[in-house]
Amino acid sequence: MSERVVTQNFGNEKAKEIATYESLGGYQALRKAVKMSPDEIIAEVKKANLCGRGGAGFPAGVKWSFIPKDAQTVYMVINADEGEPGTFKDRWLMHWDPHRLIEGACIAAYAIRSHKIYIYIRGELIEGARLLDKAVAEAYDKGYLGASMAGSGWAMDFVVHRGAGAYICGEETALLNSLEGRRGWPRLKPPYPAIKGLFGQPTVVNNVETLMNVPSIIERGGQWFADLGVDGDGGTRCAAVSGHVKSPGVYEVPVGTNLRTILDQYAGGMRDTPVKGVIPGGSSFPVLTNEEIDVPWANSMMRNDKIRSVEVRPGQPFLWGGGKELKSGPGSGAIIVMDQSTDMVRACARIVKFYAHESCGQCTPCREGGHWVATIVQRIADGNGKPSDLEMISSAAGGIGGTTICALGDAVSWSVLGFLTKFRDEFIAKVSG
Repeated sequence: MSERVVTQNFGNEKAKEIATYESLGGYQALRKAVKMSPDEIIAEVKKANLCGRGGAGFPAGVKWSFIPKDAQTVYMVINADEGEPGTFKDRWLMHWDPHRLIEGACIAAYAIRSHKIYIYIRGELIEGARLLDKAVAEAYDKGYLGASMAGSGWAMDFVVHRGAGAYICGEETALLNSLEGRRGWPRLKPPYPAIKGLFGQPTVVNNVETLMNVPSIIERGGQWFADLGVDGDGGTRCAAVSGHVKSPGVYEVPVGTNLRTILDQYAGGMRDTPVKGVIPGGSSFPVLTNEEIDVPWANSMMRNDKIRSVEVRPGQPFLWGGGKELKSGPGSGAIIVMDQSTDMVRACARIVKFYAHESCGQCTPCREGGHWVATIVQRIADGNGKPSDLEMISSAAGGIGGTTICALGDAVSWSVLGFLTKFRDEFIAKVSG
């Protein structure tokens, strides 16, 4: 098993208390960080090759460096609105180690010259919000938050804000609108949050797991962290494994670990029958077949020639954004495993129904197309489909991707076309009776 960076306190109930966290070395990285310059911290995080753990995989240090140096007011926002189907690693990270999140967020906020941190936590995570409230209060009492963060003279406030159950608020600009008390609609970009974010001020939005890596990077160095992973994608990642495996759960693995190895060695292997399909990064990412999962689980390495190209219709490949063929990726860290007993058409119907329901309704392709595709796929799953439905799904889903303000439209397109192209025989069998 690999070195544990963000899960080292899993199973230790006492680590939730600030006294125990301090005795384990907690907040020492923050004390070290406030003696560094913000630019030095950003340089170390860049050296670490820490990529975002929320789905997009954008380098954290690069994102921090986008904040204008002359900005008078800057906000640090933590995205804890974990709503992607199959994803549950952030809730466990907050449950077992809330102070590591606070410490990482404080270092990041100091690096971007911010005095205020907001965490937007999914409304259903009642226990997680309670633990965070308690940990924040302890951090204020100990002087890690407040008028002089860790005795540095740098003021830092921390606000826990609960969401109201809308999946779309996991998109960073919809999250910012919700924080401002407005409807959770994604914003057009540019301007990007680093220029005009929360309350119109420069803002950085980072995922929970991303920030929980920061204390170890400051303590042990960016090069150490980079060496744990692969070129351009450093460290470890938390895999939230669910489905037909013997030991579902959250496992911290080095970035680049073989996907099949994660299933066999960490999650205990298949429960009953062999693998049929694996969604490697949350339900919005295209499914992989059993023949395709011998690949490194990393942002930069999942989209390679080992994963066969797919076609919407014969001779017409569906293209990934940027001109790449439809592949897949580790996304939000959720690995959903399906064995030979799985009805892949029904699994597809369940996923697309979720996205159709969670559309905010702002963009016509997503609002109308998502429901249209969901209706057709459900009809096929129920045995009432017809051969022409397959062409209709291909056309409708292919027309949604890349046409919406946020990536929810892409989620509909990628997930449906992934199932349709990889398991087309099952769709054909359904519509053929």
